[in-house]
Amino acid sequence: MKSAKILATTWPVAEKLQWEAIMEQQGPSRQSPWAKTASFQDAVRTLNTLQSNAGYLEQAKHQQGNPQAQLEAMVPYLVRSGLQVEDLDRLNIIHVSGTKGKGSTCAFTERILRSYGLKTGFFSSPHLVQVRERIRINGQPISPELFTKYFWCLYHRLEETKDGSHLSMPTYFRFLTLMAFHVFLQEKVDLAVVEVGIGGAYDCTNIVRKPVVCGVTSLGIDHTSLLGDTMEKIAWQKGGIFKRGIPAFTVLQPDGPLAVLRDRARQISCPLYLCPSLEALEEGGPPLTLGLAGKHQRSNAALALQLAHYWLQWHNHQGLGELKASRLRTPWQLPLAPMFQLTSHMRHGLRDTEWPGRTQVLRHGPLTWYLDGAHTSSSMQACVCWFRLELQGRERPSHGREVRVLLFNSTGDRDPAVLLKLLWPCQFDYAVFCPNMTEMSSTGSADQQNFMVTLDQVLLRCLTHQQHWGHLAEEQACPALRRTPSPGPDGPEPPSPHPHSASSLVFSCISHALQWITQGRDPIFQPPSPAQDFSAHPLAGSGASVLHEAAAIHVLVTGSLHLVGGVLKLLEPSLCQ
Repeated sequence: MKSAKILATTWPVAEKLQWEAIMEQQGPSRQSPWAKTASFQDAVRTLNTLQSNAGYLEQAKHQQGNPQAQLEAMVPYLVRSGLQVEDLDRLNIIHVSGTKGKGSTCAFTERILRSYGLKTGFFSSPHLVQVRERIRINGQPISPELFTKYFWCLYHRLEETKDGSHLSMPTYFRFLTLMAFHVFLQEKVDLAVVEVGIGGAYDCTNIVRKPVVCGVTSLGIDHTSLLGDTMEKIAWQKGGIFKRGIPAFTVLQPDGPLAVLRDRARQISCPLYLCPSLEALEEGGPPLTLGLAGKHQRSNAALALQLAHYWLQWHNHQGLGELKASRLRTPWQLPLAPMFQLTSHMRHGLRDTEWPGRTQVLRHGPLTWYLDGAHTSSSMQACVCWFRLELQGRERPSHGREVRVLLFNSTGDRDPAVLLKLLWPCQFDYAVFCPNMTEMSSTGSADQQNFMVTLDQVLLRCLTHQQHWGHLAEEQACPALRRTPSPGPDGPEPPSPHPHSASSLVFSCISHALQWITQGRDPIFQPPSPAQDFSAHPLAGSGASVLHEAAAIHVLVTGSLHLVGGVLKLLEPSLCQ
């Protein structure tokens, strides 16, 4: 590998007046929300100095500490910002943890409740293109102006209330969590859907004292350095959002983790229910149409229906579907969640749900982009299943060659060898690896800057990915090591007319990778000027000819939501507006 080349609700009146007074006291030089010189990008650049999530993870690996104390440290920040923990009760929160599908479940839930005419808040992470995506009102990211206003108001408030016993600022994710609470309270949402950041028990969103209802999505292995190296340990962390007397719902899990969730709920006196399948809820009515593709989204939708139904029931909302008698039984010593008639609002909400970067397909001329932020082994299995089903249903060109390209990156403590092995049976002609940086230049959007890693570190990681891909090729080439390809959803996929190989390239940024993949044939992607010259690299040169002449190019982008976000920024410029 040494020779490998890298190609270039209501807000309290007193609190509202207090915030307005703060803004008045700041004077012209401090009134950043309205000052002409303080742009949205200024706010984002300042936010970036508060340490990224990647930095927190690295810090947590090497520091010994009391995680409960770290959670409790969130309370002084909240108080300094002008809120009490009790104020959060007015947000009527739906709190969701889990390993896979947290964001999709939250998106389904929010869209169902919005279809009832409710004003919704939605806090999620990470963002794909712009940081304001993390804080949404009625499904839309808050405007740059609103983000800038709330950011500086909170930032200056925390600056002015620090003393010798307090740190000046919370870290990146904590700050955004505080900011989301302020936005939702001031903008008077009817409810807030809050996605846990990492884990659950000690996540800073768990400062919420009285949510209306909680949910736990499918569990898997992720963030092992923080949450533990077994699914049972991770289940204990995820169940940490349970609250005494507050109902919680979960989907079917492996026996061990499900038993941990059950015991955790009993210890806390939290009524925990197991969601019936979407098929059971559909019984007696027309099949549901989901706005998010992939079989795995049916589990997320089933959980979202239960969360939304309970919230509406708690709110005494009119027009709920009648409860149905259930013949289903559960052997896991957990009561089954109620069965109910699906209303038109529920059906429309599920159908109209949008959640970019998850099982998303973009068709740009001869190129079809398949984007999914899968980054755990179980989510990658689901991604592969979805991708192969999409390819089976595609319209094949009448003449000319089809080319499959993998664009991949992984970060953190994920095992790239495991993820790449799952992707190998997709029969890619080329595997392309690059960091999550959109451009090599530092003048790009501040939303996607990460100060916590160096260019050398991320490029070395990409070279490691290329090395793993080469090892998979060696196993395939050696009869003694060759294994039967994993069957597709409808049995083994027939051999490709152009068998996949070890052909792989590493690029220094997403823009350079896309320039090579598209060969100027994507009608939307505009490569930087001047264009990069890849002819000096033999594989890049020969591959460029293949891509330039191909009748169809299918590109799977996966391994990291940050990679997907960077690609979307270049392929869908409207997301930056």
